[in-house]
Amino acid sequence: MLAVQIEEHARKLMEVQGPKAIAEAAQKARLFEEQGAADEAATWRRIEGAMRRLQGPRAK
Repeated sequence: MLAVQIEEHARKLMEVQGPKAIAEAAQKARLFEEQGAADEAATWRRIEGAMRRLQGPRAK
């Protein structure tokens, strides 16, 4: 998946599901890793990272 597609997918998921979308992306990545599907896992890790960037900095 291209970087633009990753960002678009992340943005859409965040709009629909809010912050819980990050946890769901991480869960999907882990499941793909357990199944040995490295490419799909990497895609979901990239989507997770894009959602974290969209979330912005966290206050301490």
